Amino acid sequence: MTCSFLNAQQSAQSAGPEVKTAAGTVRGLKEGDIVSFKGIPYAAPPVGANRWRPPQPVTPWKEVRDASKYCADCPQRLWPGSTAKTSEDCLFLNLWAPATATGKSKLPVMVWIHGGAFVAGSGSDPGSAGDAFAKQGVILTTINYRLSRLGHFAHPALSKEHPDEFKGSYAYMDQIAALKWIKENIAAFGGDPNNVTIFGFSAGGVSIHSLLTIPAARGLFHKAIGESSGGRDGVLTGRPINKENADPLYPVSAETIGMNFAHKHKIDGTGADALTKLRSLSVEEILDGGQESDSSGVKIYSGPILDGKLVVETAESAYQAGRQAKVPLIIGNCSGEIGGPFVSNAASKEALFALFGDNAAEAKAAFDPDGSKEFAEVMTKFNTDWVWGEPARMTARAYVAKGAPAYIFQFGYVAAASRERSRYGAGHGSEVSFVFNTLHARWGSPGEATPEEKELAKIMNTYWANFAKTGDPNGNGLPAWPLYNTQKEEILDIDLDGKTVGKPDPRKARLNVIEKAFKQRDRIQVRGI
Repeated sequence: MTCSFLNAQQSAQSAGPEVKTAAGTVRGLKEGDIVSFKGIPYAAPPVGANRWRPPQPVTPWKEVRDASKYCADCPQRLWPGSTAKTSEDCLFLNLWAPATATGKSKLPVMVWIHGGAFVAGSGSDPGSAGDAFAKQGVILTTINYRLSRLGHFAHPALSKEHPDEFKGSYAYMDQIAALKWIKENIAAFGGDPNNVTIFGFSAGGVSIHSLLTIPAARGLFHKAIGESSGGRDGVLTGRPINKENADPLYPVSAETIGMNFAHKHKIDGTGADALTKLRSLSVEEILDGGQESDSSGVKIYSGPILDGKLVVETAESAYQAGRQAKVPLIIGNCSGEIGGPFVSNAASKEALFALFGDNAAEAKAAFDPDGSKEFAEVMTKFNTDWVWGEPARMTARAYVAKGAPAYIFQFGYVAAASRERSRYGAGHGSEVSFVFNTLHARWGSPGEATPEEKELAKIMNTYWANFAKTGDPNGNGLPAWPLYNTQKEEILDIDLDGKTVGKPDPRKARLNVIEKAFKQRDRIQVRGI
């Protein structure tokens, strides 16, 4: 994934489209009725003295930059089977547009923020390629952002350095820098900088909540979509940076965790010398094999950080006070996100329901009314509703209260070949390849897409494109997606067989008892994502 400039001979031979950005000219690739530009730097390489600093401006270039292929992904935890090529020089974005787009087109723009628990993922995943969106008349942009301890890290020595700069969540700073690049440059590619939709899944969905509530991101986008994004406190919303702004939910500060990590590498102290040593660590040492705790169980990775300057509050507190950006919203999740003891260590249905205290009978009636359900199914639904389902509803209600349109979905389709493995609903991320209409790249290898699956992917991709265009996912020929309100509480429900229907939320009883439990959080230990 070496990125380069075109020499004179290559430039003369290449017939790819050229676009002049603020930093220099890029040459992309035309394939049929789609053009793509890949590996465009939106910030300087975050290396050396720029490690753990806000993204710095790109150095302009004079030659034509080759933008026909992806550049490096950010250093990350590599899952089994991953083929990612990584480098600390990784702050690139990619975009797809109709070949007919010009600087006067003013097409809607969508910006995908990938998932991966803030420790993995990239904008070059084939499952998030933007061809289908471009065919819908939308410019699709994907971005890389710093991950793991390169993306979220605090240490007293860092807090002392450049005290006026933002600290902590460099991943969010990267996302904001990419949005600023889009605002400045997207018109040259045919996009409308005043019609930008951000959307993301999992950690990318958590990022959506953060961007909706970070003051520095205000005005950089105009619509938002959160897929399996949480929304309540405790789901990676931000750990206090130091003991002065500590919170009972996170009694150990991000700076303390950073010092724990430094101590593991025999770096102690809080002065400039400690910071020099930290910056001299190799990428492999910083990633530390993806370990979040050391051998004695001491935490050494913080995740997102509530620093008080960039991230000034959690998403939930912003929503409760109505301080979020007032933009149209789509939010939702899959029907069986994750099983096992994810949120609670309860070993049986009875033990799980007991955690609801005075509402135990209501919980049993909602999750297991006749007592016939397996514990694994109950736990899967509980995990899904606690982490994703009820927080999505809470978020939608906050938007409705502020006078912004909100649409809720639940994605429950499971391919026939995967139903034995996914017995209790669609797993985490199941909707992504349908949203992008990239079924050839979907997870789990369920085989060749069926005609019904292709139709569902077309429908999902069109909903998302319509929303980017107008703020309303509905359109001719699509099943009606009801606007959410607190009286009818209707959602778009995609069932096990892929049938798409707007209807009252079938999870209402479960979400109601979860909502009550959130008011008694000391009863259930939230683990987060």
